[in-house]
Amino acid sequence: MTKALKPSGNLWLAEELWKLDAIDFGDFTLGRTAVHSPIYVNLRRLISNPKALARCAKIIEDELKALLSMKNPHLQPFTLVAGVPFGGLHVATAFSLNVGCPMIYIHPPATDKSDVIEGIYVRGQSCLIIDDLITGGGSILQTAATLAEAGLNVRDAVTLIDRQEGGRAALKAAGINLVSILTLEQIVTYLMSAGHIPEDVYRRTIAYLESRES
Repeated sequence: MTKALKPSGNLWLAEELWKLDAIDFGDFTLGRTAVHSPIYVNLRRLISNPKALARCAKIIEDELKALLSMKNPHLQPFTLVAGVPFGGLHVATAFSLNVGCPMIYIHPPATDKSDVIEGIYVRGQSCLIIDDLITGGGSILQTAATLAEAGLNVRDAVTLIDRQEGGRAALKAAGINLVSILTLEQIVTYLMSAGHIPEDVYRRTIAYLESRES
């Protein structure tokens, strides 16, 4: 029997999500952006593996440190993190605990407290937004707008997975830089190479992603 290759770099996350049954293939409509998507990723399942969630926080920390240490940094310093409900809250909390950075969050839309910021902050602070996944960017943009109204500065956002469906461009147009750990293309490429999915599923997903490119 051939021994399975160990995932390299951040691809361990793709393998972990596969083990957690967090990746499904079929026909999914995810909000207003992803219609008839052949892939669905449920990053909330990471809460079932605390070690994996903690590792995600460390990966984000390492990625941000690398960006901040560049001669021309691709990231602005921050003193506060904001998690996007609900999936982003788990990741943001893990990151906050890992680096010791204070955290805030805004109640989800369509609730009585949709404009209420939980946590302590002062006007003028620089805030990093953290989400688990980005599709069209709407959730992050809405969070950024509410934070800006409260006098907080938002220049960057971090997400574990970029679904590559316009979110990065939408954030860039709003003056927000996106840092992502993995893309959907990287995930499905790994899953096929690892023998988890057949080639036809891979090709169907890649074709969908190419059709979504603006």
